[in-house]
Amino acid sequence: MQSVTGFCRKLVKSEEFTLDEHVYPVHYYVGRTLRGVRRYSSEIILSQADRVILDDDSMVSLESKVARLVPASIYSRLVAARATAA
Repeated sequence: MQSVTGFCRKLVKSEEFTLDEHVYPVHYYVGRTLRGVRRYSSEIILSQADRVILDDDSMVSLESKVARLVPASIYSRLVAARATAA
């Protein structure tokens, strides 16, 4: 278990998210808040210095968020990098 400001979390699932032939590790955690409420979070590793962290009340909703928001996050970073380079 990992504790982050009173929120203990436990790794419950790891998988890979593939987009445009790139593979991104995804780790899912469950934990309880100080009030005892169960929360789920995910950590998507885009690079060594770039991570996306999402959370939700249920694992199903969280997995749906990952499927929708990770591609948008990756593509927005690509657009921003091209704009900066131009």
